Amino acid sequence: MSTVIRVGTEPAAFVGEAAFFDGDKAVPQNATLTLDEEARELVIALAQSEHRWPLNKIREVPDQAGRDVMMLRLDGDPVQRLFLPNRTLAPRLPHRTRRAPVSRPGRIAAWAVAAVGAVAVIVLLLVPRLANQLADHIPPGGEHALGEVTLTQIRSALDQTGLQPVPFCTAAEGMAALDQLERRLTAGLDLPGPLSVHVLDHDMVNAFALPGGYIVLFRGLIDAAETPEEVAAVFAHEIGHVISRDPTRHALRSAGSIGVLGLIFGDFAGGALVLFLAERLIDATYARDAEEAADRFAHETLLAAALPPSAIGSFFERLLKENGEPEGIVAHFLSHPQMGDRIAAARDATPDNAVFRPALTDPEWNALRKICRQSARDVPSEPPKSGVGWR
Repeated sequence: MSTVIRVGTEPAAFVGEAAFFDGDKAVPQNATLTLDEEARELVIALAQSEHRWPLNKIREVPDQAGRDVMMLRLDGDPVQRLFLPNRTLAPRLPHRTRRAPVSRPGRIAAWAVAAVGAVAVIVLLLVPRLANQLADHIPPGGEHALGEVTLTQIRSALDQTGLQPVPFCTAAEGMAALDQLERRLTAGLDLPGPLSVHVLDHDMVNAFALPGGYIVLFRGLIDAAETPEEVAAVFAHEIGHVISRDPTRHALRSAGSIGVLGLIFGDFAGGALVLFLAERLIDATYARDAEEAADRFAHETLLAAALPPSAIGSFFERLLKENGEPEGIVAHFLSHPQMGDRIAAARDATPDNAVFRPALTDPEWNALRKICRQSARDVPSEPPKSGVGWR
């Protein structure tokens, strides 16, 4: 038999009222609370039963709306709750704010690793495979609409003022020169539909393709080019991506992967996802086989148009030498670990005895370089609509 010696003033006996939720019914039960000081237990007296909660196992449920009330639970019981209209019992609960010890941490770690692995499988394997299959079944109108909407998003994402999207460059003589270059490159090609080629008034040295036949060149790319042949080489590479429908597959993969991550991290509204998708499409880095196929297509297309494939290698090497670390389209191409081989392949694809014709006349080249030099009121806010559907 043990003897309990108390030092100091003995606390007053506690009696209180509470609402008890047993976890089976949503209706609370009226409960009278008392403390069994000897057993160190909270006695919860109901109409037809009694519960005893050890004081050292009672935890407060955090993040309750009312600061003057208290919701309690019993450590180890996931459903029972005790609602008190005041906090007079709080000083009697020694471990009220203590976190429950983690049981079976190894199992939790295993589940965490499995969850990460499942997400990786979805993002890296399932989403790309589904995107490849879906890309072949998107109706022409849907693919064209996807490209148009994405282009609008990209223009808004590139705007640093927040006032209006980056405008298109549409000087008449410059557009005529660009159309001439397009006809030269696409002569004899079996395109799945008309191209929709645009120049954005932005200093980024870049170009990219979008679903539905959209090809976008930046003013910075045209300004950085020394010859129209260099612009033509980039143009031909993007046409290769369009014919292979690489932008559609890339857009679907990015949207699917970002959507999965959005569900995990809680961006259900999708605002951040839209901007991230736009950036992903601007800086699209396709798979090695897709890039190599676009390169081979560009070489063949340029030779068929009596233009030198080596122009693309000269362009990128000069930009890298002048600007140091690559940005924009230079980064897009040079980021690939085999880019040196690809530049060499472009030069190897250029016959020594071939006879080439200028991509544009001097007046046409000057007009293309000035395609963005016009008043803002003459720049349309939307791309021209094509009357021919994408098939």
